[in-house]
Amino acid sequence: MLKRNVIVIVVLALGFVLGYGTLAFTQDKKQGAPPLRQIHAAAKALEQAQNQLEKAEYHFGGHRAKALELVKQAEGELKQAVEYAKATTAPVAPATPAPKP
Repeated sequence: MLKRNVIVIVVLALGFVLGYGTLAFTQDKKQGAPPLRQIHAAAKALEQAQNQLEKAEYHFGGHRAKALELVKQAEGELKQAVEYAKATTAPVAPATPAPKP
């Protein structure tokens, strides 16, 4: 039962990251800054998955350790995605008040 829960958590977390990561990187750049809230939500999901995997008492033949490694790798990719978004996004000009007649 515990093995199934760990596998489900890992699969859901990775699916969440891949799904939202795809959305974040395929949006048109003309819309302004990419929606970092999705990246941050994915990072939170990965953190929760990591916590669950670390709490697991059974090693599952090394698959738990491999899942932890992949979660940490995904977290690193998300950090790089945020850095990329910040480096490539043009600053938005402040709104100027309308001229008075």
